[in-house]
Amino acid sequence: MQDLQLSPRHLPELDPGFVPAALWNREFRRQAEASGAPVKLALVLERANGTRSRFDTVMLPDCEENFELNFRYVERIVKFLLWSRGGWKLTVGGSTRIGDALRRAYAPGGERAFDYDVMGRRIYDRPFTVENTSFEAAPAAGEIGVKLGGHFDGCRIGFDLGGSDRKCAAIQDGKTRHSEEVVWDPYFQSDIEYHRAGILDSLRRAAAKLPRIDAIGGSAAGVYVDNQPRIASLFRGIPEADFATKVRPIFLEIAKEFPGVPFVVLNDGEVTALAGSISLGKNSLLGVAMGTSEAVGYVTPSGSLTDWLNELAFAPVDYRCDAPRDEWSGDLGVGANYLSQQAVGRLAPSAGFEFPEGTPLPEQLKLVQKAMAEEDPRAEKIYRAVGSYLGYAVGHYADFYELEHLLLLGRVSSGKGGSIIIEEAQAVLRDEFPEHHVEFHIPDEAFKRHGQAVIAGTLPELG
Repeated sequence: MQDLQLSPRHLPELDPGFVPAALWNREFRRQAEASGAPVKLALVLERANGTRSRFDTVMLPDCEENFELNFRYVERIVKFLLWSRGGWKLTVGGSTRIGDALRRAYAPGGERAFDYDVMGRRIYDRPFTVENTSFEAAPAAGEIGVKLGGHFDGCRIGFDLGGSDRKCAAIQDGKTRHSEEVVWDPYFQSDIEYHRAGILDSLRRAAAKLPRIDAIGGSAAGVYVDNQPRIASLFRGIPEADFATKVRPIFLEIAKEFPGVPFVVLNDGEVTALAGSISLGKNSLLGVAMGTSEAVGYVTPSGSLTDWLNELAFAPVDYRCDAPRDEWSGDLGVGANYLSQQAVGRLAPSAGFEFPEGTPLPEQLKLVQKAMAEEDPRAEKIYRAVGSYLGYAVGHYADFYELEHLLLLGRVSSGKGGSIIIEEAQAVLRDEFPEHHVEFHIPDEAFKRHGQAVIAGTLPELG
């Protein structure tokens, strides 16, 4: 396979084969411009209600000799756009050759059959399609922004559902009256009653701490449309045949237990971003929660949320051909394997850690954190590797987001390790991407653990 020669300055010691997407893309675009005949390409994704995102770029001259490199570049960009923006229709403006190849890849039985199914049937309830047109005829962008969150009035419950615990807070006129964290194991539960009972238990315990309930807001991993999960790792154990009838209505049914109370559930990454924006008073902010997986949300320069997916756990950040494979999507080099507990578990053996067979990832992380607290150099190597991943990922993300601030949350960023992660990420940005000026923020430990639940409670507007 054709490839590009790169010289990263901050390759992780524990993972020297890492190929940062941002550097690969930058070198490809440099070669395209240097060819003297770069081809302009427009990639347009259409979502529900006709909203569209457009990404313009260039590629090498559109001939058979350059097809392999051109397709690799464009396909990885498309994959990133699908999971950052979302869309049921892709319009390729400028190359029929590349458009046709993408149609074959994003099809039943194609290399990206998973994405074809998720983006079409599961999220947008229509077949995913790829269309060709000229660069000049490609549709213009048509984005929307929505103001949500920041409502502290009244008696509110906020919850945050993670893969290893669920958090719930009771808030009265902006003051937290109750906050708790309950261990649970939702991933592989095949009975939806396990999830329903657990969520209701947390809500009722919080309700008991308040004189009344005026609003409920929630945060959970996955894609949510009108409070309905369309894809959600929390429910991966529920049989696919039961998803539409048992998973989609779960929050609508839970809301009925609190009649007349405004009830809003958002992707946990969006709530991360809101938490950062509200607490810091900053916009143009990307919130990244490194926990069981990677959760991301974005607040625009104007302080709004978008209708984008921002599911960067499934967007590629490593372009090597033998990158770690994601267990869910089957794709290589996606964010979940680099910016989450999964990264710690993957790197630990190379660092010299040996865990008993079957040790869950959260327990592995706790052991690495304990070692880091004792200044174990093996743990430091893991955190420096994650910091390198984060720095190169942010350099990549900045090609797609107007980005000035990054809020880091999640268990992986807790303790001494979090400071090392930020230190390494800042070094990567300084040395590799001096054009990007991104300020890192890491909240205190209490906010990391429960901030999302509290902010989730501020989502609904009263009255």
